[in-house]
Amino acid sequence: MSDNEILVGLDIGTTKIAVVIGEVSANNILNIIGVGTHPSEGLRRGVVVNLDKTVRSIEKAVKSAELMAGIKVESVYAGICGDHIRSLNSRGVVAVSRNDNEILNEDINRAIDAAKAIALPMDREIIHIIPQEYIVDDQDGIKDPIGMSGVRLEVDAHIVTGAVTSAQNIYKSVYRTGIKINDLVLQPLASSYAALGDDERELGVALIDVGGGTTDIAIFYEGSIRHTAVVGLGGKNITNDVALGLRTPIEQAEKIKINFGCSYMRKVPNEEYVAVPGIGGRPPREVSKSVISSIIQPRMEEIFYLSLREIKKSNFIDMMTAGIVITGGCAQLDGIVELAEQIFDMPVKIGNPTGFGGLVEAANSPAFATSVGLSLYGWKENYDSNIEYNEDDSKLFHNILSRMKKWVTEFF
Repeated sequence: MSDNEILVGLDIGTTKIAVVIGEVSANNILNIIGVGTHPSEGLRRGVVVNLDKTVRSIEKAVKSAELMAGIKVESVYAGICGDHIRSLNSRGVVAVSRNDNEILNEDINRAIDAAKAIALPMDREIIHIIPQEYIVDDQDGIKDPIGMSGVRLEVDAHIVTGAVTSAQNIYKSVYRTGIKINDLVLQPLASSYAALGDDERELGVALIDVGGGTTDIAIFYEGSIRHTAVVGLGGKNITNDVALGLRTPIEQAEKIKINFGCSYMRKVPNEEYVAVPGIGGRPPREVSKSVISSIIQPRMEEIFYLSLREIKKSNFIDMMTAGIVITGGCAQLDGIVELAEQIFDMPVKIGNPTGFGGLVEAANSPAFATSVGLSLYGWKENYDSNIEYNEDDSKLFHNILSRMKKWVTEFF
């Protein structure tokens, strides 16, 4: 089996490591052939804080997926997130100096180079440069200007930046497992490949990925990403609240949250009770589900209100015809749709990953949206595209890879 037929997504999350192995079939469909997870250790809010523990967690998750798929993983598409992520929109302008005024690929490259010519602190690097639209002689809304005639070419691009050290630590964690990284991908961007449809991207939608340590937001309109943001709260905060409120160990609080938690109190009957284990050998207590919900709902409201504030900053809130899509592990909480509809005042749905075949049931959960999306990203951006990137294009769109090679020589 050749390398380009296998695409592996590695979601390095705060609470879990998820690995999805995809195989491109003869009829050009990505089939999931292996899924592996393992509790994440060594990360806090999406950032590596203990390298050795992170390496061991990745190894165990990869091993689990390899056993299911029956193959050896050699390379992955890895996600990056955390509250160090920043984004901005930039415009690049160039003149088309050719006699026939035909726009070629090199003109697009120069325009994007002009857009990325922004001042960055020494500790930050560009992770993604995503063209939103092109403007040819004041004619806007152009998605692909190659072959058109014009004397002035402009590009509106979305630029995502991250802390250099955070990217280095992710790369080092994966490298020490003996696996190479094909590309580092912003996690909400990866999730969008699995959880959003083309019509949603076109009409306007906000993807909210509620993970363990952070909540990642990506806004799409007219087929392009327009805004990204990170809220430094996630499912781990809810678990901690449950543990403190019920005076129970963290591990038991997580189980109670998953099995009995509800983020919308109106859905919870008062007469149902749950046995809550005590701390340090203390006897368990009976606690009503409404009490558990009264602990979960305020934190979930805080996450959504902070997300709403970020969405309003983008100035695209009035254009989000398709509403909100919630994904990530916390999207499985009962009542989350009702609560979100109340706060955002627009349609809300759960973003289960789609667009793949094979082991659909094993990965058909919002918790796997990022890992499935990473595999789909690798497929659509590299193997399912009719665009052939030359050396300059590859450096432009995946410039972080060249820095990774440098990091390897520096650190190893």
